[in-house]
Amino acid sequence: MNSAKTKILFILHVPPPVHGSSVVGQYIKNSLIINSTFNCRYINLSTSTKMNDIGKKNIKKLFTYATVLLQISVQIIRFKPQLCYLAITTIGLGFYKDSIAVMLLKLFRVKLIYHLHNKGVRTRQNHFIDNLLYRIVFKNTNVILLSKYLYPDIQKYVTEDSVYYCPNGIPEKQKKIKGEISKKEKNKYVEILYLSNLIQTKGVFVLLDACKILYDKELRFRCTLVGGEGDISKKQIQNKIRTLNMNGTIQYVGKKYGVEKQALFAKTDIFAFPTYYPKECFPLVLLEAMQNKLPVISTFEGGIAEIVDEWKTGFLIPSKNSEALAKRLEVLITNSNIRKEMGKAAYTKYINNYTLNTFENRLNEILVKTSTK
Repeated sequence: MNSAKTKILFILHVPPPVHGSSVVGQYIKNSLIINSTFNCRYINLSTSTKMNDIGKKNIKKLFTYATVLLQISVQIIRFKPQLCYLAITTIGLGFYKDSIAVMLLKLFRVKLIYHLHNKGVRTRQNHFIDNLLYRIVFKNTNVILLSKYLYPDIQKYVTEDSVYYCPNGIPEKQKKIKGEISKKEKNKYVEILYLSNLIQTKGVFVLLDACKILYDKELRFRCTLVGGEGDISKKQIQNKIRTLNMNGTIQYVGKKYGVEKQALFAKTDIFAFPTYYPKECFPLVLLEAMQNKLPVISTFEGGIAEIVDEWKTGFLIPSKNSEALAKRLEVLITNSNIRKEMGKAAYTKYINNYTLNTFENRLNEILVKTSTK
């Protein structure tokens, strides 16, 4: 039966390491909808196994990528895909690396569709080499973007009629944790949650400085930081908390997965994610917060303005602005009714737009349209 189906070669990232693109890549690889519609083959594009390895050069990664190129060559010759889906990196060493794979695919005239989980093209388009490569890479291809807010990043190279929009989605929760308490009524303090890797541009220090402002106002809250070490170490974050004299108010608990992570969401009242990460596009963690009926405070980075509706599902603040973050946190800390209403609206928006099933069906439809063009 597979011989009658369109053949698609998926070149994407899967964990480890765990980040937005790799998580979505795993969802695609496991999708019953996509795998039943097409004859699929998958190649893992990742050359890093840890977050700290991303962007770094070493011999092992070079060998891994050479192996990836060999796998692509074999699949082109033996599998003969009619379409190639590629989760391409848009800037830096990753872009140069992925450009080699693109050249190989273009050499064999394989139809391409890119799924962009990062941005930054506009910041490099005036550099001679990058501009030349972008023109070659994006020529005669289709592109999937996560939000309409991300189109300006590539508009120099891609016309709008070659662009599809497919927001990310996450699985619906199957069941509540046994013994889960009612977070809204039983918290002694208003609980704030940050969940991401400890990367400076994810805004973790911005949040800590905002918490200091709230602490000095004697507001009753607690803030929990969850995530693995990135360019900020556990020691650095603990030193920062100690310097602010907030050991009893802010805690860093490291990585949390599964039941432990869900338990943290269950007791949380507010989700804070003041990111200014240059490649930020459509953070899955915001969808998790909405799934857990939490109001979200974030920034205008990437496609976040499509996720968070001001004064309805949360707040959007300027990047690197602890004062603005503290102001919005204060609104939610001191107004339980606003928190509850925003949390309900956030959950409704998640159910209507950002479930994994919705994402899979959207992507499947896009791949059908692209493969039949």
